[in-house]
Amino acid sequence: MDKMKIEEVQSTAKKQRIATHTHIKGLGLDANGNAIPLAAGFVGQAEAREAAGLVVDMIRQKKMAGRALLLAGPPGTGKTALALGISQELGSKVPFCPMVGSEVYSTEVKKTEVLMENFRRAIGLRIKENKEVYEGEVTELSPEETESVTGGYGKSISHVIIGLKTVKGTKQLKLDPTIYDALIKEKVAVGDVIYIEANSGAVKRVGRSDAFATEFDLEAEEYVPLPKGEVHKKKEIVQDVTLHDLDAANARPQGGQDILSLMGQMMKPRKTEITDKLRQEINKVVNRYIDEGVAELVPGVLFIDEVHMLDMECFSYLNRALESSLSPIVIFATNRGICNVRGTDMNSPHGIPVDLLDRLVIIRTQIYGPAEMIQILAIRAQVEELVVDEESLAFLGEIGQNTSLRHAVQLLSPASIVAKMNGRDSICKADLEEVSKLYIDAKSSARILQEQQEKYIS
Repeated sequence: MDKMKIEEVQSTAKKQRIATHTHIKGLGLDANGNAIPLAAGFVGQAEAREAAGLVVDMIRQKKMAGRALLLAGPPGTGKTALALGISQELGSKVPFCPMVGSEVYSTEVKKTEVLMENFRRAIGLRIKENKEVYEGEVTELSPEETESVTGGYGKSISHVIIGLKTVKGTKQLKLDPTIYDALIKEKVAVGDVIYIEANSGAVKRVGRSDAFATEFDLEAEEYVPLPKGEVHKKKEIVQDVTLHDLDAANARPQGGQDILSLMGQMMKPRKTEITDKLRQEINKVVNRYIDEGVAELVPGVLFIDEVHMLDMECFSYLNRALESSLSPIVIFATNRGICNVRGTDMNSPHGIPVDLLDRLVIIRTQIYGPAEMIQILAIRAQVEELVVDEESLAFLGEIGQNTSLRHAVQLLSPASIVAKMNGRDSICKADLEEVSKLYIDAKSSARILQEQQEKYIS
């Protein structure tokens, strides 16, 4: 008899994609705001993390709006990771809008428009709405009829009397005939539990009151308990939107029935530029809401990576935008030293004009030491579900010191494939040696170019 073949079925559950900063879960600070050496996926950079922790506290207390922060440091020292850590600490309720400096160069939209759009995306508005509702079990439903206004023998409904009962008491309501139509649509009968919104007159049938539940099992109805509290109650609904959502909703022309607007709807929507006038109108409405206490402003974070890619126009615009009353917290990141401001011959630190640098608080990130590099590589191996022994990690740390941390991290995945080809589950030093021979890093490549200059076209 043949042996029965049993195959393991691969799970169809979606595997989480692993990105460069998947392991960052926060800033890794204790209750007093001091950096824990190895926490939340962060290693080292204690001073930068503590500084970022203070920024998070200021943002929570809404004391940071209209200020800007610059993360400066050599490549591969965790600037983007810091910004992500800040966004994780703030939580999902605070808007975090990341962008790269080169995003502003679009052929369709002005540079300043792209910046403004991202500024507005980073400002949230929490709108609180109190809805008045009448809720209860229908005890009576009697439409009152009058002679039809149009004459003839027909009768029209002038109003409808409805009785609602809750645990606390009953109430009789006299409603508009339009609500009677809604009641008929929802097929409301005596004994149903319903709620009616006071502002809009919307009717919702919740189910049949469980007082009418019979001993029969085959019942199609859903039975609900009698509502608690008063018949007339207030419910609070909270909505989170960004100012850009409001801009976009009001900028789109509402389609009419004429042929041009129908054509416009069919065509691929072009990116429309939102005018300053529209934004000012929306700001007025938003300010009115805030004054009335209907809404509260949630200044979020706009993160601009590679900020040296912006030019003079963008920088002068940023100066103005940072001073506006509705402004988010802006975090810049750059890995440049003293270089030209884009589009000019002016030399400036970090490639940012001095007048804007004056407005920034600057957090420096330090180059990682050998021990810290090994810890980071161990975390990455864990995230990528790879098994690496101590000796291999030390060897990788050495490679990282001589080349760069990014290069060392990138060698992990190929090394795991080499190990599997050699029939092992864990990565050993020999696999890494093989992989490092196959792939060269940027420094080695530059050295080879220098030595063999005459063979290349320059």
